[in-house]
Amino acid sequence: MNLVLIIVTLLISFGMTYIAMPHLIKYFRAKKEGQQIREIGPNWHASKAGTPTMGGLVFVIASTITAIIIGLLQSSLTNTMWAIILTFVLFGLIGMWDDSIKIFNHQNEGFKAWQKALAQIVVAMIFAVIYQHEGFQMGFGTMQFGWLYVLFIIFWLVGFSNAVNLSDGLDGLVAGLATISFLTYAIMGWYQHNYEVVIFCLAIVGALIAFFCFNKKPAKIFMGDMGSLALGGALAAVSIILHQEFSLLLIGIVYVVETASVILQVASFKLTGKRIFKMSPIHHHFEMIGWSEVKVDYVFWTVGLLGSILQLIIFFINI
Repeated sequence: MNLVLIIVTLLISFGMTYIAMPHLIKYFRAKKEGQQIREIGPNWHASKAGTPTMGGLVFVIASTITAIIIGLLQSSLTNTMWAIILTFVLFGLIGMWDDSIKIFNHQNEGFKAWQKALAQIVVAMIFAVIYQHEGFQMGFGTMQFGWLYVLFIIFWLVGFSNAVNLSDGLDGLVAGLATISFLTYAIMGWYQHNYEVVIFCLAIVGALIAFFCFNKKPAKIFMGDMGSLALGGALAAVSIILHQEFSLLLIGIVYVVETASVILQVASFKLTGKRIFKMSPIHHHFEMIGWSEVKVDYVFWTVGLLGSILQLIIFFINI
């Protein structure tokens, strides 16, 4: 895979997303279908009510089409590529269904928690079955765990799909973070000569850059659960395919902290009746102490970038 093909991959996914996104925004505005804002959220977020959502529909489709086209050209449309694409799309469809319930019922709640969790577990199991069928190592390093590793796969995919979903609360935040994350995995995949992962990650990066043009503050459209669940599930799947599972703890450090803040907040309130943060996930805490959305974005992107750089240093030391 050469530089020209890398640029072509980025341009195709960017172009499709950039061209299609205004049409989706126009459609939702014409139908007066938009995001419902939670009453318990920051009161200044009320101005975002009615902003079109489900922008993930466009970049999931654009990324998938691009990955398939370039995969065919590069003879990289292997079962590994299909496993990642399938995981990406199926997590996206779960989010799409959830978003649809919210949009068309004009409410902020979609699936019940157990329904979403069950659907995510099923998709994770499908990925695990394909992974095992393709003969990938069922363990970490030289240690084999067999089918116990399947439990890890399920935990990893479900956990990070929800972690990215929790992080998607500010204009442009996840679009920027995920761009950094997938670009990092593209670099790691390149050095492992795993061009299926490189193509897939670059296709998403191109689409996310285009999406960011419409999602940056003030957002014209949100990615919705369709986008965030798809991105989180795909990140976990890529980390597993590259046998760099725990790299996601650094590359996705912001997602981890966001999730930890929610867990700690709920645990503290249930056990002591007191809250640790002014609001969780933690990006809202910083808003509540006076940070602007843009400042939170820049700081969190910087943290995500530093985590990714540190992981790349660790990666290159160990290869």
